[in-house]
Amino acid sequence: MTFKSLTYYISVTVIILTLNSCGVVTKKYETPDDEFAAQYRDTLVQDSTSMATLSWKEIIRDSTLQDLIEEGLQNNLNLKSAIENINQAQASLVEAKLAFLPSLEGNAQITRSKTSQASLNLGGITGVNLNTTSHVGQLTSSWELDVWGKLRSNKRSVVASFLKSQAATRAVQTQLISDIAIGYYNLLALDAELKITKETLANRIGDQETMVYLKQSAVVDGAAVVQSEASRYEIETSIPDIETSILEQENALSILLGRAPGAIERTSLENQTAYSDLKIGIPSTLLRNRPDIQEAEMTFRGAFEDVNMAKTYFYPSLTLTANGGLSSLSLTDFFDNSVFYNLIGGLTQPIFANGENKARLKINKSVQQQAFYDYKLAWLTAGSEISDALFLYKKAKEKQASRTLQISALEKSVDFTEALLEYSSSTNYTDVLTTKNSLLSAQINGVSDKLQELQAVIQLYRALGGGWQ
Repeated sequence: MTFKSLTYYISVTVIILTLNSCGVVTKKYETPDDEFAAQYRDTLVQDSTSMATLSWKEIIRDSTLQDLIEEGLQNNLNLKSAIENINQAQASLVEAKLAFLPSLEGNAQITRSKTSQASLNLGGITGVNLNTTSHVGQLTSSWELDVWGKLRSNKRSVVASFLKSQAATRAVQTQLISDIAIGYYNLLALDAELKITKETLANRIGDQETMVYLKQSAVVDGAAVVQSEASRYEIETSIPDIETSILEQENALSILLGRAPGAIERTSLENQTAYSDLKIGIPSTLLRNRPDIQEAEMTFRGAFEDVNMAKTYFYPSLTLTANGGLSSLSLTDFFDNSVFYNLIGGLTQPIFANGENKARLKINKSVQQQAFYDYKLAWLTAGSEISDALFLYKKAKEKQASRTLQISALEKSVDFTEALLEYSSSTNYTDVLTTKNSLLSAQINGVSDKLQELQAVIQLYRALGGGWQ
């Protein structure tokens, strides 16, 4: 290649790079508008900070539960798999960076040739055999200049994929913390329900004995005795169902912890105090805090860069290829003989690929549009989950206040009806049993109310994006 030709290629490259820097081919990425998530439903935001920025240990104070969450973060298989996705994305990122560098290949070749006597006779020379050996060593380098931004768009797409894998891992972590906490609280609620049911069973057994005594004293008839027996067995048969639920919940928690199914160490529902400083922050903070929104944005960004890259296929690629080396007929004077080199610059434009390029661009634009819809859906879902959790927490607190009064009134009602049954003929065992069943139902619902409060706080914390910072 002459100096004049090289100057020409450099001039063309400068012009192309100038056009590309003006954004003729590719576009600069901008985060999509998030006006569709400007506010939360029926909620007046009064503070800019969010509880999502707090460590999960500040939200969850039970030390036993903290230990279980730590175990889950170390051993959960879904989280381990997500971390492997990060490792793969990181390797892809390194690969994308290396695409900017020229390729370099080396090879060595030895060629031996022998001319037979018959062949030599044809040339008028006889009685001589000619053997020749040639030695060639060369290096070849090829470098595609990123004139249209194809390599840069590819790199940015891979970076987005890497950031997406990181966000996805954070999303798995926040969900894992939430699932362990909610499962743990559910287990405590089942324990409390089992305790109440067993206490009620003991009470029903006592009722059965009392009804036998009162029948002998002619205070009640045989129907009361039979009713007390039926009530006792009804409670008795509900216990295996609760115990089955406890075992299933323990097994489910064990899987989250990455261990074989077995017993789960725990405290009690009575010892739990829900975190109450529920600061939700302004909606725009969700992009910083909520991993699934970050993941959705990185998916969109990757698709955006893929569209940029698809556009570059409509333009020719500029490649510089160079090769050089040494050649000799004798290995002993290999480094003293001929040196050869070439430098070639070329523009490559596929002639019949226009249809393929159009299809590629159309597909990538469609994928980008889908990614935008998913991004928007992530915002809307976040707003819905926050609204649900806030409302759930509010109603749980309201129910607990009323439930306490209800249980107190029913306890008094049980005492009154039992006294009337024993010392007066103005009531019967059916009235006593109805009141006691109402009390049992209220006590079980009271457990549910407490569980709802605890779980609502965890759901709100996760909905705001807490658990990974």
